[in-house]
Amino acid sequence: MLMRIIIGVFLLISTVTMAQNGTSSPYSFYGIGSLNFKGTVENRTMGGISVYSDSIHLGVQNPASIADLELINYAVGISHKENTQKTISQNQQQSTTSFDYFAVAIPMGKLVSSFGLLPYSSVGYDTQNVDGDVTTRYTGQGGLNKAFLTFAYRVSPNFSFGIDTNYNFGNIENTAFSQQEDIELGAREQNRSDLLGFSFNFGARYKAKISRNLQIQTAVAYTPETNFKAENSRQRATVFVLPSGSQVVREEIEVAVADTDFTFPSQLSIGAGIGKPKNWFIGLEYVNQKISNLTNRTFELENITYTDATKYKLGGFYIPKYNSLTSYYKRIVYRAGIRFEETGINLNGQDINEFGISFGVGIPVGRLFSNVNIGFEIGKRGTTDFGLIQENFFNTFISLSFNDRWFDKRYLD
Repeated sequence: MLMRIIIGVFLLISTVTMAQNGTSSPYSFYGIGSLNFKGTVENRTMGGISVYSDSIHLGVQNPASIADLELINYAVGISHKENTQKTISQNQQQSTTSFDYFAVAIPMGKLVSSFGLLPYSSVGYDTQNVDGDVTTRYTGQGGLNKAFLTFAYRVSPNFSFGIDTNYNFGNIENTAFSQQEDIELGAREQNRSDLLGFSFNFGARYKAKISRNLQIQTAVAYTPETNFKAENSRQRATVFVLPSGSQVVREEIEVAVADTDFTFPSQLSIGAGIGKPKNWFIGLEYVNQKISNLTNRTFELENITYTDATKYKLGGFYIPKYNSLTSYYKRIVYRAGIRFEETGINLNGQDINEFGISFGVGIPVGRLFSNVNIGFEIGKRGTTDFGLIQENFFNTFISLSFNDRWFDKRYLD
């Protein structure tokens, strides 16, 4: 009953936070916005690696990672970001709270299925540009969500494979409002894209003992390039600005914009790691995403080019004694990791890169190895060179991972 109450509370929180922007980054203007981390808090506090899997934690990065589950697993997570954005001469503080994922996995012998929902990308920015006596304010909101259904099959104790079927949906709105000094009327343009489409993700995992105490784990995942449908609309308006700053539309016209196919880039992930089962693990992962094939939705930009994005992740965990009966603290999982990302965005000839260091703990709760996971990450994205914006961020994550049994036989009634 306690588990159901907590899950209900988190679902309520999730409903509220999904209505909010998951980012406040000016870099979310480009493409489909800032890509959210696709993974659990357990992954995220280990630098984002997905190469490790076990029998009590659900994974959403590699579809083969759920094949080892032996119990029904419920997982839900949220995060909070404190973001300092700065240029050479200015800086400002932003904060956002967002829903990260909800998933359920159901073992059925060698076959395991899971389903859930997670935000894939987020758009949320509010910036302005001053050119002489003309000030233009740019705002945006929205993002892309992913509902997924996963199947994984354990071919042998050492090898498994899986497939994700993803239904992607969402909308992105961009608004540009320009006003000249001493003129009451301003010009506003609003662009909106409603995105939908299916995508697939394939994964495989292999693990083997190399000595009495050591085990290696390897994993590969591939997402093929697919096209989404973008239903586009555009409005242009003449706006009267009141002394209070509020706007009153004086005249508005609908501009015909063709619907387009939006290219969703392919991605390849390869990882490997070594450790002592139920004691410690360290893994390394490489991810390549063909951002260079990304297409804009409704408008072309002159100062941006896309190159292939790459990610390098290193992380692991340590458990003093997972089954200790005398010390609760020895059953706590300690995690840490580091990551470096070339985002694939090049502005004014400058690559936008991201770096983060993460750490966290997994705290046992209840029975059947259920746990609460808490994590933190510090890092930065971008640069102040070439008139760009650098973001220094501090992220806080929390998730619940519950295990349960269904259909237990009752011996006493």
